[in-house]
Amino acid sequence: MSKLRVQPKGTAGRLVEVTPESAGWRHVGFALDRLAPGATSAAETGSREVCLVLVSGKARVSVDGKDFGEIGERMSPFDGAPAAVYVPAGSRYVVTATTPVELAVCSAPGAPGYAAKLIPPGTHGQIIRGKGSNTRLVTNIMPEDDGSANALLVVEVITPGGNTSSYPPHKHDQDNVPAESYLEETYYHRFNPPQGYGFQRVYNDARTLDEVVLLEDGVVVMVPEGYHPVATIHGYDNYYLNVMAGPKRIWKFHNEPAHEWLFTGIGGPAPVSSKKT
Repeated sequence: MSKLRVQPKGTAGRLVEVTPESAGWRHVGFALDRLAPGATSAAETGSREVCLVLVSGKARVSVDGKDFGEIGERMSPFDGAPAAVYVPAGSRYVVTATTPVELAVCSAPGAPGYAAKLIPPGTHGQIIRGKGSNTRLVTNIMPEDDGSANALLVVEVITPGGNTSSYPPHKHDQDNVPAESYLEETYYHRFNPPQGYGFQRVYNDARTLDEVVLLEDGVVVMVPEGYHPVATIHGYDNYYLNVMAGPKRIWKFHNEPAHEWLFTGIGGPAPVSSKKT
């Protein structure tokens, strides 16, 4: 089993937890709670900032006593836009499920000067990225240009069955802005129907890291460095929630040179002749 793959445990409560300590890095944290109606997830954020994402279901959310009311409008991550709440460092949040809920707790180092904020469904519209069998649907939750956080970047992606995403392969493991930024990353994967699966390769230029990870419903993949493309199989759509953070809240990536031609059309494989010799 890949050391980058985190398998969910149990069927209720906290199913997955990735911390900087368990991942062996400095910035990104991710947890997934499955709550029955009436169940609660609550915590102090301490020195970290948090984005609470309702992957599915509805819940009441409060931060430091401020009630944001019942939020959420989708019962599946494949059906509708996400609802989320940003929680700054030094705060306490309480999430109480009013329906069955999957709650993602995304975290990164915080800083003073940020306020709790509701991010309603539709705040950032869904966009189509790529073309052909590289088409996927992207919805930003906390993009780099929103000015609402110290470090957190959060986005969700739906990749139709048989398609690729996070492709052509790119990486963001060098603190070399504006050419490239250093960002750790987690992927939380879901499939529709849930028995589907896919694959994610995580590898660096030197191939000192080179792993192919089996993706199944509920699995988390950690990306500490390197390229990290995703491929789905026919008939099963793939959803993933990305959490990224690093020393700068900037997403600047570097494409793998061998596959750069997929953007430019220049330097690709020579056409295959059908003429018999």
